[in-house]
Amino acid sequence: MSINAKQWLKLIHELPIKETVKIMNVCGGHERSITMSGIRGALPKNIELIPGPGCPVCICPEEDVYQAIQLALKEPITLVTYGDMLRVPVNVKKSDIKSLEQAKASGASVVPIASPMEAVKIANDHPDDTIVFFAAGFETTTAPTAAMIAQGIPDNLLLLLSGRLTWPAIALLLDSETPGFDALVAPGHVATVMGESEWDFVVTKHHLPAAIAGFTPETLLAAMYSVLRQKIENNYFLDNCYPELVLPEGNVWAKNTINKVMNVVDATWRGVGVIPKSGFELNENYRQSDVNVHFPNYRDEARNMAGKMPPGCDCAKVVLGKRYPNQCKLYGTACTPQHPIGPCMVSDEGACRIWWAGGLRESV
Repeated sequence: MSINAKQWLKLIHELPIKETVKIMNVCGGHERSITMSGIRGALPKNIELIPGPGCPVCICPEEDVYQAIQLALKEPITLVTYGDMLRVPVNVKKSDIKSLEQAKASGASVVPIASPMEAVKIANDHPDDTIVFFAAGFETTTAPTAAMIAQGIPDNLLLLLSGRLTWPAIALLLDSETPGFDALVAPGHVATVMGESEWDFVVTKHHLPAAIAGFTPETLLAAMYSVLRQKIENNYFLDNCYPELVLPEGNVWAKNTINKVMNVVDATWRGVGVIPKSGFELNENYRQSDVNVHFPNYRDEARNMAGKMPPGCDCAKVVLGKRYPNQCKLYGTACTPQHPIGPCMVSDEGACRIWWAGGLRESV
């Protein structure tokens, strides 16, 4: 018999937990489910849920967004990308265009899409135009992008690839002196693609309890109960609380397809810096589809220094679980979904935007 959310909550409240336990939930989708279902407020007061680096829009390098804006403004192309990317701001003078949304309003051809195949359709429908797909995202969006490339894409479709692997950011935190959490709830959608074994290092190397969860309150609470019980019993293991979709080896076809067309490389995370082996680039067999080969002059390395969060914005600390969204002094005042200062207030997977949508409108 399955256990419902109310029963999981009862089991959690019955656990003999005296000290404060901080559980990081990596995924932006997890944070949305937690906030919208009221899980955080329903747990015992000494259990803290910390949003982690699970928002690809939030960590997309500022220099990549800037490059996309400049390409759209200065070249005769149509730039297509996922809708959330249009409002991500870059660090420029107030008089300059700071987002793809503003570039579109000024006359650039910028089109929001929901899937890689929409990019292919637009390229096929406009064979005389150059289409640039700004492909940001974690493994779950990188896999269909890889499939699109492997199947063959039109010659007029180029890629500005800004894909990232999720687990290296958690490894970075755990390798630091102050990781800031005592247990981990790992992302179910990423594990569906990459496999549950990708998260073994949390237990085997760092000796922390870990569980993989889906997106319903039931599976999230099951994962939280698991890591809390592991901590109480001092018996740590990786618990798969999303077995309906997550297999030990993941989606082998998807992983093989990614490996076929892409290499894993060191990559920049906005506000964080370079994380080793955390990004993707097209390999030599598919390099002809890289926008940097065709438009090399827009890859301005000087932007790497400017690629921090805007002044006063704590998005980087929020992404790394070092600060709650409402602990940023800009939250709810200068920074709102209508006028976002940082990327965490832009995306539906950004913790700031999620907390705002959940009704928390003031900073502390």
